[in-house]
Amino acid sequence: MKLSIDIKVPSPSGWIETVMSDFDAFLQDHADCERKASSMAMSFVAKYPDRTEIIPELIETALEELEHFQQVYEIMEKRGVQLKKEMSQDIYIHQLLNLCRTGREERFMDRMLLASVVECRGAERFRLVYEAQQDQELKKFYHNLWASEAKHGNLFVKLLMHYFDEQELYDRLEYLMEEEGKIILNLPLKAALH
Repeated sequence: MKLSIDIKVPSPSGWIETVMSDFDAFLQDHADCERKASSMAMSFVAKYPDRTEIIPELIETALEELEHFQQVYEIMEKRGVQLKKEMSQDIYIHQLLNLCRTGREERFMDRMLLASVVECRGAERFRLVYEAQQDQELKKFYHNLWASEAKHGNLFVKLLMHYFDEQELYDRLEYLMEEEGKIILNLPLKAALH
């Protein structure tokens, strides 16, 4: 049983060039994304405390994302890079969330599927950073993150299998992946994960 669908549209080639030309800014954004990812996993626990089958894995995911934040922060400290004073709104995430339906069950499904979509995009982009990175320590770090993000992309789909029909899930995921591809192509290029 496949638990995720591959992204529909690869990142524009100029994205990695933009990231590598201002890697410190990318690290700042990456740190913010890891903090947000940890909070997102815990927000599912807070919003759906009755979904006891998935709470342990969501807590584990939140802790893993927080650990990634700690690791990025340690890299930033070595480079003399500070966290941004404010976390700006992520246009990519905002546009994805606009795709969510409003019913309780539909919104639960969409939010979890979008978490999968975001993790799949993160995996693709961490692979690009890994391939472009010359610093061996950073290369190893982004290789490990690539694997972790790919695992998380699968996790959210797997968790939804407790509550929804497989075909229904994959039909909706297919739609969301197609819409995500349109969004990614229209984003301005910047030294950021999204």
